[in-house]
Amino acid sequence: MSAEQVSSLCEQLVKAVTVIMDPASTQRYRLEALKFCEEFKEKCPICVPCGLKLAEKTQTAIVRHFGLQILEHVVKFRWNNMPRLEKVYLKNNVMGLISSGTQSILEEESHIKDVLSRIVVEMIKREWPQHWPDMLKELDTLSKQGETQTELVMFILLRLAEDVVTFQTLPTQRRRDIQQTLTQNMEKIFSFLLTTLQQNVNKYRRMVGAPQEQEALTTPQKTDLAQEPKAQANCRVGIAALNTLAGYIDWVALSHITADNCKLLEMLCLLLNEPELQIGAAECLLIAVSRKGKLEDRKPLMVLFGDVAMHYILSAAQTADGEGLVEKHYVFLKRLCQVLCALGSQLCALLGSDADVETPANFGKYLDSFLAFTTHPSQFLRSSTQITWGALFRHEVLSRDPLLLAMIPKYLRASMTNLVKVGFPSKTDSPSCEYSRFDFDSDEDFNAFFNSFRAQQGEVMRMACRLDPRTGFQMAGEWLKYQLTAPVDTGPMNSKTGEGLCSIFSPSFVQWDAMTFFSESVISQMFRTLDKDEIPVNDGIDLLQLVLNFETKDPLILSCVLTNVSALFPFVTYRPEYLPQVLSKLFASVTFEVIEESKAPRTRAVKNVRRHACSSIIKMCRDYPQLVLPNFEMLYNHVKQLLSNELLLTQMEKCALMEALVLISNQFKDYERQKAFLEELMAPVAGLWLSPEMQRVLLDPEAFISYVGADNKIADPVLEDPSGLNRSRISFCVYTILGVVKRARWPAATEEAKAGGFLVGYMPSGTPIYRNPCTEQVLKLLDNLLALIRTHNNLYMPEMVARMGETFAKALDMLEVEKNAILGLPQPLLELYDSPVYKTVLERMQGFFCTLYDNCFHILGNAGPSMQQDFYTVEGLATQLLSSAFINLNNIPDYRLRPMLRVFVKPLVLSCPSEYYETLVCPMLGPLFTYLHVRLSQKWQVINQRSMLCEDDAADDNPESQEMLEEQLVRLLTREVMDLITVCCVSKKGVEHNTTAAVDGDDDEAMATEVTPPASAELTELGKCLMKQEDVCTALLITAYTSLSWKDTLSCQRTTTQLCWPLLKQVLPGNLLPDAVSWFFTSVLKGLQIHGQHDGCMAALVHLAFQIYEALRPRYAELKAVMEQVPDIQRDSLEQFDSKLLNPTLQKVADKRRKDHFKRLITGCIGKPLGEQFRKEVHIRNLPSLFKMVKPSLETDVLENEDGEGLNALFEP
Repeated sequence: MSAEQVSSLCEQLVKAVTVIMDPASTQRYRLEALKFCEEFKEKCPICVPCGLKLAEKTQTAIVRHFGLQILEHVVKFRWNNMPRLEKVYLKNNVMGLISSGTQSILEEESHIKDVLSRIVVEMIKREWPQHWPDMLKELDTLSKQGETQTELVMFILLRLAEDVVTFQTLPTQRRRDIQQTLTQNMEKIFSFLLTTLQQNVNKYRRMVGAPQEQEALTTPQKTDLAQEPKAQANCRVGIAALNTLAGYIDWVALSHITADNCKLLEMLCLLLNEPELQIGAAECLLIAVSRKGKLEDRKPLMVLFGDVAMHYILSAAQTADGEGLVEKHYVFLKRLCQVLCALGSQLCALLGSDADVETPANFGKYLDSFLAFTTHPSQFLRSSTQITWGALFRHEVLSRDPLLLAMIPKYLRASMTNLVKVGFPSKTDSPSCEYSRFDFDSDEDFNAFFNSFRAQQGEVMRMACRLDPRTGFQMAGEWLKYQLTAPVDTGPMNSKTGEGLCSIFSPSFVQWDAMTFFSESVISQMFRTLDKDEIPVNDGIDLLQLVLNFETKDPLILSCVLTNVSALFPFVTYRPEYLPQVLSKLFASVTFEVIEESKAPRTRAVKNVRRHACSSIIKMCRDYPQLVLPNFEMLYNHVKQLLSNELLLTQMEKCALMEALVLISNQFKDYERQKAFLEELMAPVAGLWLSPEMQRVLLDPEAFISYVGADNKIADPVLEDPSGLNRSRISFCVYTILGVVKRARWPAATEEAKAGGFLVGYMPSGTPIYRNPCTEQVLKLLDNLLALIRTHNNLYMPEMVARMGETFAKALDMLEVEKNAILGLPQPLLELYDSPVYKTVLERMQGFFCTLYDNCFHILGNAGPSMQQDFYTVEGLATQLLSSAFINLNNIPDYRLRPMLRVFVKPLVLSCPSEYYETLVCPMLGPLFTYLHVRLSQKWQVINQRSMLCEDDAADDNPESQEMLEEQLVRLLTREVMDLITVCCVSKKGVEHNTTAAVDGDDDEAMATEVTPPASAELTELGKCLMKQEDVCTALLITAYTSLSWKDTLSCQRTTTQLCWPLLKQVLPGNLLPDAVSWFFTSVLKGLQIHGQHDGCMAALVHLAFQIYEALRPRYAELKAVMEQVPDIQRDSLEQFDSKLLNPTLQKVADKRRKDHFKRLITGCIGKPLGEQFRKEVHIRNLPSLFKMVKPSLETDVLENEDGEGLNALFEP
């Protein structure tokens, strides 16, 4: 190939590259140039000479980079077909480029250095060590030429470690060869890295005149200007050496890190005080200290607790912190903080183990420095220390150490500051704000972080108080007293709730909020830790009295006061005479208003206080019923008085108070007395609910719409609401029925239940049968409840929706809050408290329909566990439910269907005794599952078509977010349905470890990678009962297997691991049609096509396909035909797999090997992530094996040689 040809081609390439990179080029020119360059790389036989010519120093950086890219392309894609001499020629030239073909270290572009090191690593991956034994020597020789070459050698070694060990981007045998050879040479490599680091750092410090002593830090000598570039070059090499070390420290034998009296660690500590190198040094130190492994090997790491190391670490921290907030120093501080955390973890692991390690002499110094990070203004640094504090307080040896015990008051004092929610990035009211601007993008981000940080602190404070309960209680008491007397400071931002009230950012509120959290954590732990007679009852009662006497009109502060009342309530168990005072305080807060008789809608802050008071009363009655029982009459009268005024409380508040009464009535332990009480309590509800007018309204959708006012046209949508009272009456009845069904129960102890008249007999299995005192009352109201549910479902019919007035056209839509929750959008912080709960009548109407719908189904879901056989034997219950809850499902939107399945169908089925499966559950679930399958299939079809077409439909206001919302809802509904089927059909034995937390987000990352379904996933009795009915059985199987190709990874993985095989196994003994078998198998392969890119799904689906093929291939030759359609399948390999499978006389190969073979067969249909779908395959050939292993195949030789000759071979070297 002549030099002219190379030159003219190069000229064309230079022009093309210039066009590609020129921002002024037109799209067409750029594409043509790009096409020319790509075709050249793929097809041109003279790539190497052209690449080398373009890479010459005289060209511009962009052209040189392109030249080097050509060479990299050649090595990656043409190496296997190149003649040996051409490979040697390319290798020598590339090494020549490193030696003399680049600019000096400070001038050369980093992308040139990067691509040059990549080319060398690609060659190493293909030829070392077998065909290029002297590679390390060559690199060593290059590094002796100067800083420029040494830096490139560092890049090569780092990249090699990353590709081979970290990312493992090459075939197994090559990876093993290279890693073993690296390990064999590690002593040389490490000593080379250390020497390079040491020499360059020493030269750099000499030239910069680095101070030898700490004092000299303030006045470093000035560098001679001529020396400056030389010093910078040494510094660059030092940084590169540290980065390369970081790539090796993670995985080499610990002995290399601790060799030579921990010389490496000592050097890294020294470098912590070198501003240019400190971040790299801290990074290496962190990786070293975080190493796991044998405890014995980790012992030398304790040297870091020694005087010298501690001195360097602490002085570096002080210097970095003293420089104010500079990003570089702040990053360094974060690394140092992580180093101290990792040191703490190592200490906890080694101390008290067999490693024979004692508490270090500098443990006190370590704790002081660690506390300094816990009190640093940066909220991020404070939070980073919490896990280690927890580990120290939990540790069996350290938790008894006097130094750590002395630290507890200091830690708690620091927590008092750290619990105060300040540091929002948008504000300037605290030193933390500045740091937060580095760490968080928005106030919402910070808020989410702070909430989890606070929860973590609570955990650690409780651990600390387990060791020293009194100190914590004393501090909580002091802080509480201080807050009770401190003047209120609302800060610059006033609350919209009223003049002079706190907003969530007010200085007073953040203090109250922090103090409340502190006292709650500390007091609860004290009651758990101290013996009864050690509890400081008098002090507790004094605090309680102060809190009860405190008056405030500020809803946010009052909410904190109520939490403190609850936290101190356990003291009342010692002094019951204080109970009436507590009750009065809580009841006063139930009717809390900022401005009495105000017509304006209540803000969320006010509603929260009232709700808080109600739930405190419920909690008290739930947790201390015996204590409250003597005051039952007083409590009942309080409630009656509040209920007598229809407008005083919301329906939810009324119901909460009634729930509290029901909880106490459970303590009567007398069936007749409790029944009479519940009858009296529910009389007003029964009167209202069973009245002829209500009956008319509940039965007829049109009457219902007009009764609740949804057909009105309203002029003032904020204040005018003529039908509000009607709606509240319906809500009151439904809330009350729910409260009673949820709370009324028989005594837990069988003897007490028997004595009180609750026990009515025993099941054949010996299980006692109880009756619930509320049954009679509730069943009386059931018909109308079912009528309401039927009417509510019918509201979604198009003609009914059309009847709703202009104002309420969207009354059945989701609330904005629900939409945001599903889309994962954060709520603006201030709105949470300052806005009215419902801004308009439309929102109030939406809230009414949503809550009503949910509560009706909550009642049905609770009815089974509550009334048991009395509910399940209601005449024609299945028919009644089918004609109410399951009517008009076609028009009911996904967001209403989801809660119905979760809060009604699932609990009903789970609590139903098996005697009623045939009469109640199967007739109900059969049609439901069939319907759900049809519905979901249609929904997913729409989504799949949409993603294929991606048309530009002009939908309503915001089509994208509307589509996203619909798609996410279909996903959530799918999960709900699959979960319901799994709960009904599969017993939970051994499945627990597979059930990922049921999160609504997209949790692909949370997936386990190796998934083998538990062998014991058997069908439940109900599952077997459902599978006996042909139509239900078909619906279940089709739903389970179709769902594998719906685009929801979480649902796919759960269904594959828990549901598919147990369902199919149930029908295997019967005669399945060949078409059906092929369809099941094809469905799994389709699932692989869609979800194969996710490791968790892929592993589960491959396992399922393997199970089906192994179990059914012997009976159905059709499966082989399906396999033959898999893209790129190797027919001979399939024949081999099949013949082994079908020949029962052959000894079976190990399960894992059969499965791996099968996985290789179906590789063609395993989906890849988008980024890899069009990637050109890189093929790296294996080289002759480094280590010859003589291992006869046990299956054949040893067994065939009867005379034992085969066995001798095993023992030959």
